[in-house]
Amino acid sequence: MMFWKSVTRVGMVVLVVVSAISLWVPVAQAQTNQESSQPPQEVVKLIFIHHSTGENWLMDDYGGLGLALQANNYFVSDTNYGWGPDGIGDRTDIPDWPEWFVGPNRDEYMDAVYKESDANAGGWVYYTRSLSDPGGENQIVMFKSCFPNSDLDGNPNDPPQPGSDLIVANAKYIYNQLLTYFITRPDKLFVVITAPPVQRPADPENARAFNTWLVNDWLEENDYPYSNVAVWDFYNVLTHPNNHHRYINGAVEYVTRHGNDRLHYDSWGDDHPNEAGSQKATEELVPMLNIFYHRWQAGNPPGSPPSQPSGGISESESEGQVESATGETVLQIDSTIDDFENGPIPESDYWVTYYEENVGTSITCNPDGSPPYSGSGALQVDFSVQAESWASCELLYYMTHDWSGGEGLVFYVRATHSGMPLGLMMYHGVEKHSSIIHLETNQESVDGWIRYVIPWSEFANQDSAVEPREALGLVFLFDGGENQANSGTVWIDDIALVGDFTEIGSEPTGAEPSGAVESESEERGQGIRFCGSVPGVFVVLYLCMIWVRKRDG
Repeated sequence: MMFWKSVTRVGMVVLVVVSAISLWVPVAQAQTNQESSQPPQEVVKLIFIHHSTGENWLMDDYGGLGLALQANNYFVSDTNYGWGPDGIGDRTDIPDWPEWFVGPNRDEYMDAVYKESDANAGGWVYYTRSLSDPGGENQIVMFKSCFPNSDLDGNPNDPPQPGSDLIVANAKYIYNQLLTYFITRPDKLFVVITAPPVQRPADPENARAFNTWLVNDWLEENDYPYSNVAVWDFYNVLTHPNNHHRYINGAVEYVTRHGNDRLHYDSWGDDHPNEAGSQKATEELVPMLNIFYHRWQAGNPPGSPPSQPSGGISESESEGQVESATGETVLQIDSTIDDFENGPIPESDYWVTYYEENVGTSITCNPDGSPPYSGSGALQVDFSVQAESWASCELLYYMTHDWSGGEGLVFYVRATHSGMPLGLMMYHGVEKHSSIIHLETNQESVDGWIRYVIPWSEFANQDSAVEPREALGLVFLFDGGENQANSGTVWIDDIALVGDFTEIGSEPTGAEPSGAVESESEERGQGIRFCGSVPGVFVVLYLCMIWVRKRDG
């Protein structure tokens, strides 16, 4: 399967989750030249995002994690309540992580995370920092939600579903979305620390299944290609003295079969782990962190650009890899971006949907829709967008593609009725800029297929010139308007680059790109036209699009 996941994808494989009462499954990996539990040779900067359980864990006279990390050559900083831009440190529940890693203010927050060098939560009082700051950015980001996040609703084997509640399906979906950022930063190591258990969860098997999924299945099911993401099961270690996630006798041991999936190391009835549990966690985490670090260094040393993931594009689809002006590895592709004839596109998140939740807005994207302009399939988008709401259908790459062989884009559109605003956004550049163009259907697009040709210069640039050499994807946007809902069906087919001559389906479309719609017959006329102004909701969408809605916490 491809790395990107979506509940709307055709042919999605149902996730298989380890049962709550699992057998002992030690993950034994022999020590090799590329794997070591020894500390880094040089001081490495690490930041830990946490709340009170993490604070206790770091304390010299409680969990001792701060001292143990420093003894292993990690210069430790941390965040807690009140930290960071917009007080982002207050929000560390599972539904909050998209705000940190994929939300509209992601770059501001992560820049602060990388530059933080203070022991924020206690002014260096509750854990000792004896190492000197080596300078530079934090190279390791370790993050953890607190124990209420282990009281998950739903069912153990629920597949990922978008949402903002603490349920198994939403939690899986959220962590899948985080990978869309992690894959862009192979120069950083992201370590997920699972949320600690509670004493009286309503459905204890749910947290067990979810955290085991994170350890065993999350990265593998997504075909994640890099070694810059790791998971350590804090939850499991605290459920029983004989449950472990550790390195012992030359192998990684993951034992989950003991106990009742509840907090064993409670603090006199409180859900905060006690000193014994915190110290056990320190003993098991630190050697594992060293292993994660060395795996990351062996696979993606800092400063290295992303390489082509396994299962790359075939020779018939690519002219090979080239290097962009910024040093980013890109893929040269042929003129067809998607004709919806051959299934999902390699190295992409294949036409996934995002929308504002809990307001009645809905959208589906079906790459096998009918009628097609040519061939056997088209992208069929069925949407119902409430007033002042939004929805989108997106094709996202996790590696830049070279579209500079064309002078712009060409695609075909048909619609159920006229007057529907339709936006097209292009993601591009290693800094992930976005450029948008605003269209509107009219009667000609209802009567038949029309062709739209857009040169790169026609995009309304948000912050820089469009960079077709470093394309990251396309987004079709649907606006509910200020005072009325917007619903209907739009079909899109044969998306391609256009230049001196580009073959679309069986028909050449070598017209000089002019930004105008070219009709396919006299009856079809001008089809889609530019809107006179930029709809406000599109602007809000560009600035505020997030993969899941934030949850207070």
